[in-house]
Amino acid sequence: MSAWSKAAELAARTPESRNRYVDFLRAISILAVILGHWTAAAPYVDAQGKLASTHILAVADWSHWLTWVIQVMPIFFMVGGFSNGITWRAARRDNQSYREWLGGRLKRLVWPVLPLLVAWVVIGAAMYLGGARPELVRVGSQMALIPTWFLAVYLGVVVLVPITHALWVRLGFFSFWLSCAAAVIVDWAYFRGQHALGWVNYLFVWSAVHQLGYAWSDGQLADLRKTVPMFVVGLTALIALTTLGPYPRAMVGVPGDLISNTTPPKITLLALAAAQGGFLLSLQSAGRRWLARPRPWTATVLINGMIMTIYLWHLTAMGLWIVIAYGLDGLGLRYEPGSASWWRARPLWLLALALTLLPLVLIFARFERPKPSATTPATWRLVAGAALLVFGLALLAKFGIAGNGPLGLRLWVLALPFAGAALIGMGARGAADRAGVPAS
Repeated sequence: MSAWSKAAELAARTPESRNRYVDFLRAISILAVILGHWTAAAPYVDAQGKLASTHILAVADWSHWLTWVIQVMPIFFMVGGFSNGITWRAARRDNQSYREWLGGRLKRLVWPVLPLLVAWVVIGAAMYLGGARPELVRVGSQMALIPTWFLAVYLGVVVLVPITHALWVRLGFFSFWLSCAAAVIVDWAYFRGQHALGWVNYLFVWSAVHQLGYAWSDGQLADLRKTVPMFVVGLTALIALTTLGPYPRAMVGVPGDLISNTTPPKITLLALAAAQGGFLLSLQSAGRRWLARPRPWTATVLINGMIMTIYLWHLTAMGLWIVIAYGLDGLGLRYEPGSASWWRARPLWLLALALTLLPLVLIFARFERPKPSATTPATWRLVAGAALLVFGLALLAKFGIAGNGPLGLRLWVLALPFAGAALIGMGARGAADRAGVPAS
């Protein structure tokens, strides 16, 4: 049976009550991130015939505006808030414990990343044994493992759901504004020279966006009288912050810039979340009507069934293609980044990357569905395992795998996510998996 046919079967069994627009935005947001990464990367062969790399944001200032559309991680965190709110309320209604709920959520998130880490251990060791410079291993693995930063942050957000959802139930939108106020204070301290404190905004900024997902799941953002002003206020704030304030225009990090809106996160991402969320939620009614049709909903189910694999492996696929292209006399790598010929070659570049990614997805998408297990580990193991994963994945995303350990690897860092996964105990499926539809 083809993948489309399997997806069509699952799509046909979707309950009428399901908000399909949530799944659609999950898929679209991840695909937009991938498109942005692939388009912005600008490897090239220099005049000496050596492989070099730059970034389109570093050579074309006008492209910074595009990041207001391509940087859609706020939408993913809103979708996460919607889904976590729905499932946590269902767990409490059905007398399911926090341990059972958290075990299912963590395993579904963690299982797909383990093959990627194993693959890069093998790649890094092979490069070391082949005499590659440690710098190449560091840069290559650092680029490939960039997607794990999101997983590190999101795992932390998931662990805190009972607390953040209780705040939402008790305080409503005030819980969102509290996180926003905390993020403003942290930004103020950051620009006063307390740069280390800026990292706390990984908690405040993304938790605030996650609270908007709770509002959405509670029906608080279903009215155009709320979503349109949300869009206008968010866009106005974003323009003000980036023109009158100290914040850069690009919503992703630009090589060479001293200040980034994302590392660590700034309040500009809150404005972006409001603008993007207000706009997209204003289209929700039309989107749900469109997704009631079989073909668009089947496509959405198909993509969501492998979305973590696509996301986690897309930069490894790009690295693989760069190596292949360089070995083929610099195929497609001899255009000056940002030139007219470079832009004309982008469609073929994207096609080549998609074709390189396809076999990786076919091989590793099976890890999207962990096998069921009879028991769920104790709560302390789940929380401790998540903490190890958050710490380990964050370090790998920031610094890569190269180090001074055996085989040129940072083995103690690599051990952290595997130890965390062992504590979590891989295998249990969530209720949504058993129902045969994409997890909310």
